[in-house]
Amino acid sequence: MNRRLAALSAILVFSVALPAFGEDSGIGWDQLGKDEQQVLTPFRERWDSLPPEGRERLRNGADRWERMTPEERQQARERFKKWRELPREQREAIRKRADDFHRLPPEEQQRIRQRFKWFRELPPDRRRALRDKWRAMRPEERRALKDKLRTMSPDQQRRFLEHSAGGDNLKQHLPPPGNDGSDNR
Repeated sequence: MNRRLAALSAILVFSVALPAFGEDSGIGWDQLGKDEQQVLTPFRERWDSLPPEGRERLRNGADRWERMTPEERQQARERFKKWRELPREQREAIRKRADDFHRLPPEEQQRIRQRFKWFRELPPDRRRALRDKWRAMRPEERRALKDKLRTMSPDQQRRFLEHSAGGDNLKQHLPPPGNDGSDNR
């Protein structure tokens, strides 16, 4: 039962909260299907006290859990275990970044997803090189780089970052310090 609760909690932590719509928003425990009840057993005692949107999120999470392969379930358990091991402050910072991301316009979210996908598909040594270069930069250099990347098309960003990951110094592509147009954010 603990594993089921941990797995279900992991799904909820990493899923996007969807607003409750339609007739399912206030469904009672007895109206749930047998499979749903089995997955949601840890919530049975407090089910009726949960707000309708909370019930709907749990039902969506249970549905996703049921559709997962055993490998996907194991991965979800491992992610949740890592999540629980993070310090509270770090979990709060991650939640805040996720909230900030979800408040962005859809086009900006898509752009970020594309960049993340590109980065994730890089060979490990190139990802490491980019990370090392980023960490070596001063805050004002990072801001200038972010500003520069925002003005580029996705294709320009890809070429620029691929060039930079290949051994080029990112700093050579930025305006000199104090001349980056940033407002010291």
